[in-house]
Amino acid sequence: MGRRPAQPLPQLLLFADPLERAGLTSWLEAADTSADPDGWGGCRVVVDSGELQGAPQLVLWCLGSLPEPQALDAESRRLLERWYPAPLLLLLPSKHPYGSDVLLQLPAQGLIEQADAETLRQAVTTLLAGGRVLAIAATRPGDDPGPSVPMGLGQWLLLSGLQQIDAELRLCLRLLDPPPVDLLPLLLLQGRVRELRLARRLLLWLWGPVSLAWSQPLHGPDRAPVAPTAPEGPDSGSPDARAPGVAITLRQRTAEGLWEALRGRLTAAAAACPSNNSGQLLALDGLHASRRSDLLLGLLEQFHRLRQRLLQDDPRGEQLERLWRELQPELRQQALRHMAGSYVQLPMEGRLCPVAETLLHRSSLDADDLELPDPAAMLSPLLQARPLLVDGRLVAPDEPQAVLYLELLLSNWLVRSAELISAEVLAACAEWPELRRYLLRPELLATRNLERLRNQLNAQQRWTSWFERPIHLYESRRPLFRLGDGAIDCVDLTEPRDAELRQLGWVQQAVTLALEARDALGPQLRSLLKRLGDLLVVLLTQVLGRAIGLVGRGIVQGMGRSLNR
Repeated sequence: MGRRPAQPLPQLLLFADPLERAGLTSWLEAADTSADPDGWGGCRVVVDSGELQGAPQLVLWCLGSLPEPQALDAESRRLLERWYPAPLLLLLPSKHPYGSDVLLQLPAQGLIEQADAETLRQAVTTLLAGGRVLAIAATRPGDDPGPSVPMGLGQWLLLSGLQQIDAELRLCLRLLDPPPVDLLPLLLLQGRVRELRLARRLLLWLWGPVSLAWSQPLHGPDRAPVAPTAPEGPDSGSPDARAPGVAITLRQRTAEGLWEALRGRLTAAAAACPSNNSGQLLALDGLHASRRSDLLLGLLEQFHRLRQRLLQDDPRGEQLERLWRELQPELRQQALRHMAGSYVQLPMEGRLCPVAETLLHRSSLDADDLELPDPAAMLSPLLQARPLLVDGRLVAPDEPQAVLYLELLLSNWLVRSAELISAEVLAACAEWPELRRYLLRPELLATRNLERLRNQLNAQQRWTSWFERPIHLYESRRPLFRLGDGAIDCVDLTEPRDAELRQLGWVQQAVTLALEARDALGPQLRSLLKRLGDLLVVLLTQVLGRAIGLVGRGIVQGMGRSLNR
């Protein structure tokens, strides 16, 4: 029996400085001698286009000298046009001047910062198989933030006030870790922490917007989000505006490959027991950390099954949106069953009751979340691999910006769905004390703590519905939850919401009218105050000042005549 002919090695065209060329060649040409049958088999590296045997399967560009962003984008496009259809892989050094917005818009199929041998080989394998690779590190503190902008009075008052609150809050948290033994100092410190948090919210309301606030929150002994430590840049609605680091690998540039990449990233984020860094109270915080992860993972698994069902039915347009909304209650029920356990039983009023069935019987999971965006923007790329609109540009779903945007939409749906289920679980635990040990945090075993949390959630919901949501609609902002980096944070997405604005009740419309009146009367009021200030200056200097001067001169002259006598 004859031996099968060996497969030809893939041919790579390498552009790099001579010092880096030898190291990259040794990494790529050396075969992996491990026992893994699917290990790296090596490739043929060509550094001169005249030595090519046919067309290259991959173009590798290692940046030694760092060109300007426009030149980098133009040169990348020229390489892609010259060696089409070979993909382009860019290797960046650890210190480079490019921001994440520039790197995400490059046309290269692969982009790696500070690559090692294993990362480079995996990236080459993925690109040769038709996928995409993106791995850029977080922004370093020593990077140049760009030209400074003059700071106005409101921004200066906001930043200086937040710095003072942050310093005082750090001191109080250090004194609370560990908590004082005496009751009076403990109550005083806890009251001071609550006072500082309310002062911070008032300061943001007076001198906002919130984009001038901070990004990294502190965590006190109760792990509640408090004053952050570093200023964040303005959020223009881009889903990646505050992403600290991006690592995306698409095995296939299809809808299936896109979903598998998103599913892997969100599964890792949900399994890490994410904490709450959103700046608002969540019902999800009341669940035990393991139950929180189970609920998020259950929702992600149910979305996977729902996606498979939609692929079989292949609905389009309004039919897709209608079917999505009809299946939401069933999806939430199955996620709740996954979190509670199908066979778990707990005592209730002297008899054992199944936890999952009892919770489903007592819960109402068919409510609509008005803050969820249009589901078509999330479902169409994941089902039919259609392009989507990101930052005013129509991009393919496998582009890095599109992947991050889809991840933001999907994580927002996960957190909001988990929030709705968690609220029902808290209500059931209030009537079923034995259930608290199984599902809730240890701090919520006490009835007072649980009821206080529920009351705070209800008050926050009413405040959001009456005041914050009309403001968001009027300002065309949509708050989205983002799941990642071990925490849940919040991102504001700018999009038109005029149709929702017209559907508000009279109380919410009064809030928007007050904002409109403030915007309309603000310039006139400032002009009036300025003219009153100018008039007051004239009165003080020209009238009252001269009168005081004349009186003083008369007194001096009278005293002089008295002395002469």
